[in-house]
Parts: sequence; C-alpha cells; structure tokens
Amino acid sequence: MQKPFAITLDVGSSLENRTGSWRTLRPVYVHKLPPCNNQCPAGEDIQGWLYYAESGRYEEAWRHLVKRNPLPACMGRVCYHTCEGACNRGCLDESVGINSVERFLGDHAIENGYAFVKPQKKRDKKVLIVGSGPAGLSAAYQLALKGWNVTIKEGAPQAGGMMRYGIPKYRLPRTILDKEIQRILDLGVTLELNTCVKDLQEEMKAGGYDAAFLAVGASLANRAYIPGGDAKHMLDAVSVLRSMEGEAEPLLGRKVVVYGGGNTAIDVARSAKRLGAEPLIIYRRTREKMPAHDFEVEEALEEGVSVKWLSTISETDGQEVKIEKMKLDENGHPQPTGEFETVQADAVVLALGQSVDLGLLDKVSGLNIKNGVVQVDTNMYTGVPGIYAGGDMVPGDRNVTVAIGHGYKAARAIDAYLKGEELVIPLKKEIASYENLNTWYYADAPKTVRPQLDLVRRQSTFDEVQHGLTEENALFEARRCLSCGNCLQCDNCYGVCPDNAVIKTGEEKVPYVFNYDYCKGCGICSSECPCGAIRMEPEDI
Repeated sequence: MQKPFAITLDVGSSLENRTGSWRTLRPVYVHKLPPCNNQCPAGEDIQGWLYYAESGRYEEAWRHLVKRNPLPACMGRVCYHTCEGACNRGCLDESVGINSVERFLGDHAIENGYAFVKPQKKRDKKVLIVGSGPAGLSAAYQLALKGWNVTIKEGAPQAGGMMRYGIPKYRLPRTILDKEIQRILDLGVTLELNTCVKDLQEEMKAGGYDAAFLAVGASLANRAYIPGGDAKHMLDAVSVLRSMEGEAEPLLGRKVVVYGGGNTAIDVARSAKRLGAEPLIIYRRTREKMPAHDFEVEEALEEGVSVKWLSTISETDGQEVKIEKMKLDENGHPQPTGEFETVQADAVVLALGQSVDLGLLDKVSGLNIKNGVVQVDTNMYTGVPGIYAGGDMVPGDRNVTVAIGHGYKAARAIDAYLKGEELVIPLKKEIASYENLNTWYYADAPKTVRPQLDLVRRQSTFDEVQHGLTEENALFEARRCLSCGNCLQCDNCYGVCPDNAVIKTGEEKVPYVFNYDYCKGCGICSSECPCGAIRMEPEDI
C-alpha cells in the first residue's frame, strides 16, 4: 500500500515541513479603495489621514490631508460630508465623524502654525486663475507646489469667492478662511483683488500666460417675475449675503419673506433672524422635496425660522405678499389650488438659484457652452488648448468640496500640458465592501456629536454655531475607522496562521509578508482579517 505523500519525504531534505507544496490558493495582501475615499468629491485619502490621526500624529495627518485639500479647517465646517453616508461603519453602528476630525486637524494646524513646504525648483511658465473661490485656490495651491508661477485675479475686494460672499459667518468664521487663504499665498501665489477679467484672450496675451483655469463663481441671482414687485421691496439672496461682508448690515425690515428652498434660502433666513427679523420661507414643494440639506432646515426651524411648504408667491404690493397654496400631482409636481392667503412683508428675498457671468469668454472660440455652463472633460479641459474650467462654471453640484476637487484635477492636467507630457490617471482600485469585513472584531463605539452654540446666541449673533471636537474626542472618533480594505496592523493574520507563514517586517508601508514555502493556503488569515485586506487567489501552476 502506498504511503501518504506527507510522510514519504526524507528527513532532512529541502522539502521537510514545507507545506506550501500543498497549496491551491494563496493569500495576497490587497489595497482596496475605502468607500469614504471613493465618495469624496475632493479626492481625499480619508482613510490615510485618519490612520495618522488615530495615533496622535496630527501634523502627519494634516500633511497627508492637504495633499488634496488645502482648506481643511474651512471644509471641516462647510463640507456636506457625503463620505460619512458611504462609510461602512454606518452599517455597524454609526458612520465615522470624518468631517469632525478634518476640522480638528485644520484648526490644530492653524493653532500650531503649520505651513506648506515651498517647492525647491521654480519653473518659468505662467498660469492665470480667474476667481479666488475654492476651485481657484485649490488649483493655485497645487500648481504652486509644482513650481509654476501662478496669478489669481479676483473681481471682489477680498479673496474666498462664494466661501466669503455666499456662506454666512456663523458657518464659516472669516478668521479661519483668511488664515487658510494666506497659507496658500505664502507659497508665492500672486493675488490681484478688485481685478475683473472681462476678456480672457486679451488678459492671457497681455500677461504672457501659458495656461488658464477659469473658476468664476455663480454670483448672478436668478430672477422671477412677481406682479406688483418693486426694486426697493424685492431683493436677491446673493446680494443680501454679499452685503453681510460690508460695514453696514442690510436693511431688511421686521417681516422678511424668503422665496426658495435651497441652502441659500436657508442661509438668508437664518441671517435675517440674527438681524432681528421674523423670516418666513415660501417653498413650492414639501420638506422632503426641499433641495436644502435636512440638518440645515432643522437648525433653521430650531432658531425660529418659519416655513410655508406647498406655497408660492402670486403677487406683492410692497407691504403684503399674496401666497397661493399648492398641491402635488401624481408625478410629484406642484399645482395651484386657487386658495390664497396674505402675509406682511417689509422685504421679499428671492433665493431661486444663481448663474455665472460668462462674458469673459465672448471672444474665445472653440468652447462648448450649454445651459449657462462650460462643458469640460473629466480633467476639466475645455477643448481649447491651455484653457481649463471648474467650480460653478461647469456642470455638477455647486459646493466647496466639489470645487476643490475640480481645482486638483485641473492643476494636474495643466501641469502635464505645460510639461508637454501625456496625462496618466491611475486606475481605480476595487472598492472595499462591508460584506468583506469581520465586524465582530470591532467594539461598539457611538459617534461623537459636535457641540453647538446655545440657542439664544444662535438667534441673535453671528457666532459660529457648530463647535469643534476636543483632542480626546477627535482621537476617539479617528479610532472608530474600520480601515476598510487596507491593513491596520492588528496582528490577526500573524496570530492565527497555523504554519507561522506570516512574517512581521517592522515596516509601516509593508508590515507583513507571506512565506509561501510554508503557507498551505488554508485561508484562515483571509477569513479572520477584520478589514478585508487579504484575498485568496488561485495558485499559478
């Protein structure tokens, strides 16, 4: 009778105890794309900077974060953190408070005077950036780091674009905005304020610019015809919010009606409340259909802002506003009912969306402009050599996070264009799914809620509403990250391997390797990896 293979080996031979010869599957360490990273419009490596933050290495965390986003203290306040909606931890208990930790790191950097590292090599070509909002600042930062000569031309008296002139101070304190902008300018970026670019071609020719990034914000308010409305009585939301930056506060009166249902309408109503007015929002659809983010609507209601849903303004005479009640049809569209009511109004503020002034492009041929925005490819290229666009000027969501992502992509493309190189985009990795995690290894840890300003001060001052986390809370929140799809160095694979085939290297980037001479492919390491960072692959024969 033939003996089993395992005991026919000669003692002392090179094959003694090398169980790797039995293997049909081999474990491989993988690097997957965490769903938070995949969701982030700015392209941040969220899991990467959380890794440093959870061990208290705050400067390393901040420097890793700003590889994609130069404004973390601002983003930690105004980003709508869709990354948290994609977080796998949300399927376990609650998503990680990514935005809270980002704000902590941004504030920590300001408090400790962290600065960007200037490039050692300065290049000779020049880039024009039109607009100093988040898209323009993001592109300027990335291009300056690469050594290009960057000039930002801004039509307003101060930099920041719609971050300054569209977001109220109670959401984004101006001291925070100013400090993060200055850090970008300290890289050698030239900023020209009160400089409106009216003819892009002429501007580029006169200044000797080799490329341009267009990042003009949506500062033109959309209008609506309302019978009986007069210029003094009817205001637009953009002008109201912009006037908040002046020395004199806008004169809105006691009774203020805001017409619209987006975040801008909420911002105007909450600002009016702080000025002592009694704001009333009129919106044509239901709360569920309201484009404003629900948490902002909830905060507005807490502060005493009134809302009339399923309502529209039919006419106004300067003292009163006539409102018609609406109802939704079977398709969810609002339809008039013929029922009316009248409310007092010292001012009516229209918050019906904004558009971009594209006058600077009148003499530029070859552009594709549809529905008031410039069409671009995935690299923000307009189709005209050397000209790129982003932010409010192109199709897509209009918010700070998206704009910062546009600036990064455009800068990457402009850098390649100026070097005469082909732009190569890395292939996207497999997304780490919740199903591949072993969540029973993770303890329950409720999400840390950021404290808020007391309601009385929220109603009467422009002090910041949301407060930041303490260092203790920020550490706790960072440590709630599951490290989806990437090794967190827990030693599980090292501990459970029956053949001692896992070797610890002591290196941070490659903490473990497999000794395939002894790995028999049992798969225990893969099945016990908490974060799904080991995959069993067929053995090459």
